[in-house]
Amino acid sequence: MSAILVAALLVCAGFGGAWALASNDEGIQRAAIRDDALEGGRKAVAAFNSMDHRDVKGGLDRWEANATGALREEVRNGREPFVQQIQQAKTISNAEVLDAGITELDDAGNKATMLAVVEMTVQAEDQQPSAKRHRYQAVLTREGEDWKLSRLGLVPVG
Repeated sequence: MSAILVAALLVCAGFGGAWALASNDEGIQRAAIRDDALEGGRKAVAAFNSMDHRDVKGGLDRWEANATGALREEVRNGREPFVQQIQQAKTISNAEVLDAGITELDDAGNKATMLAVVEMTVQAEDQQPSAKRHRYQAVLTREGEDWKLSRLGLVPVG
């Protein structure tokens, strides 16, 4: 009976030691940062490809909240022309990120690059919705705890 108890204690000590080492592993911390960047990037790319002409202010607020740096300034400075263009077009677009991955991560510099495949459904007033797929390259910058878009561009296909 005591041999079983000693064996159980040794197993517990081994697992405890492995857990302690793993919790301090730089690779695990880097993976967590990568996962946070990916989640923030997916959210931001979806927000930047979604807009409802009936709530342009809310849509532009989401764009601004998901952007940083020069991209955020572009949204702020272009609000009036964006409102006019979107209201004139009378469309509703909803985006879903189908797949995405971080291709570069500079956690010390708070930067990441992400590729994303996005399906965007666009519906013009009194018309059937149509779906389009696009590939994007996004540059992400960590601002506090949040990862935001600092650049977003289409990736040519073919």
